[in-house]
Amino acid sequence: MAIIKQEDFVQSIADAFQFISYYHPKDYIDALYQAYLHEASPAAKDAMAQILINSRMCAEGHRPICQDTGIAVVFLKVGMQVQWDSQLSLHEMVNEGVRRAYLNPDNKLRASVLLDPAGKRQNSKDNTPAVVHIDIVAGDGIEVTCAAKGGGSENKSKLAMLNPSDSIVDWVLKTLPTMGAGWCPPGILGIGIGGTPEKAMLLAKESLMQHVDIHELKIKADSGAELSRVEQLRLELFEKVNALGIGAQGLGGLTTVLDVKILDYPTHAASLPVALIPNCAATRHIHFHLDGSGPAQLQAPKLEDWPDIPYDTSKGKRVNLDTLTPADVQSWQPGEVLLLNGKLFTGRDAAHKRMIDMLNQGQSLPVDLRGRFIYYVGPVDPVRDEIVGPAGPTTATRMDKFTAQLLQSTGLLGMIGKAERGPTGIEAIKQNKAVYLMAVGGAAYLVSKAIKAAKVVAFADLGMEAIYEFEVQDMPVTVAVDAAGSSVHITGPAEWRVKIGKIPVNLA
Repeated sequence: MAIIKQEDFVQSIADAFQFISYYHPKDYIDALYQAYLHEASPAAKDAMAQILINSRMCAEGHRPICQDTGIAVVFLKVGMQVQWDSQLSLHEMVNEGVRRAYLNPDNKLRASVLLDPAGKRQNSKDNTPAVVHIDIVAGDGIEVTCAAKGGGSENKSKLAMLNPSDSIVDWVLKTLPTMGAGWCPPGILGIGIGGTPEKAMLLAKESLMQHVDIHELKIKADSGAELSRVEQLRLELFEKVNALGIGAQGLGGLTTVLDVKILDYPTHAASLPVALIPNCAATRHIHFHLDGSGPAQLQAPKLEDWPDIPYDTSKGKRVNLDTLTPADVQSWQPGEVLLLNGKLFTGRDAAHKRMIDMLNQGQSLPVDLRGRFIYYVGPVDPVRDEIVGPAGPTTATRMDKFTAQLLQSTGLLGMIGKAERGPTGIEAIKQNKAVYLMAVGGAAYLVSKAIKAAKVVAFADLGMEAIYEFEVQDMPVTVAVDAAGSSVHITGPAEWRVKIGKIPVNLA
């Protein structure tokens, strides 16, 4: 009979969330590196290189892989014979562990959890409460899986109640292109099939906790071994999803997913619930066992497990943000790589809404946006001698509804974010002859090294969503929507889907 002490459990949770903030799972890095070596699209290959370089830097520096350090998700399988030496409930212990992890002064993580989600949306300031799933099982130990899920990938989750005769493959292939690239591919798709709607979603999420092993499944299939229906479905979806040509960061390429995971459960004869949840390039999860002998001992990976890839800045065109003119911006071509130097502002959802409200009330903005760029980012707080913590881009489409008014009213030249712009955003960019630049999601620590100065200049009460002024040096970006409204997130995948040529275009 195992007796689990409160402090051992709490500290294990805290250690786990610190661990996964800066260590990718080795199986993910191995799969991404193989995809990088195989990739034929220059834009996608560059994005993968940045993700791999960023991952190694985070492992060395013990700083977050992504500025979005996620909502804490914990799966617990608690043995029926376990006894607790604790004054706290199970949920309270998990939350105390999360609190310790996210407030750790040596590696403070970004608090992204908001209380009163349909009302005031106030930050809890310590990333609690966690989302906890508890299963009581046979045995006298505890199996714990901790995951940090970023909002960009969570927001792309899908659920469908299909008819029993419908094709799951067709639904996935039609659904995935509608998700855009805000989930930061290349990642992993988790699919839950059966049960009830909420069971299917839970299965999809839990499937993402499994090891990347599609290459082993391919070897098994090539050997002629018999495959289960789920294994066959995984392989079929893996091939056909990658044939969509979406590619790394949605830029077009050979690899969109590194694995497809599926869990299923018996369902009603009239039903076929199917859930799809993606895991982003900042894939973060770990599993450990507690048996009463003390806190979990997490084995750190070796730095030689990471490929040593240098980032070549010579291929980018240096631009001075402080002297840019509208004519300069209008000369940039889709897919062109730029190295940004000079000053820019930051702003996310809350700052955009506040600025629009001020404009609607005839008030002057606290910052002059004329001739400037806004970077969609909410950085991690700095530690030690850092200027700023990891500061990768957030999903740009969330700002589409603000874009037209902001461009028209302020003289803003352009914006920097993650993934594609929607039709509304693209039309606003085209009408105002502005530009949208894309930074790589999943390369937050790498980007932060390009930031040489940072200060809050407006809306300090918004915390990480305040407006900062950054001074950057050789910050790498790609022209994603040019002044004529041409988007690489439309042209790139279309080009590569045709090049791959394995899937009917009308399914995408």
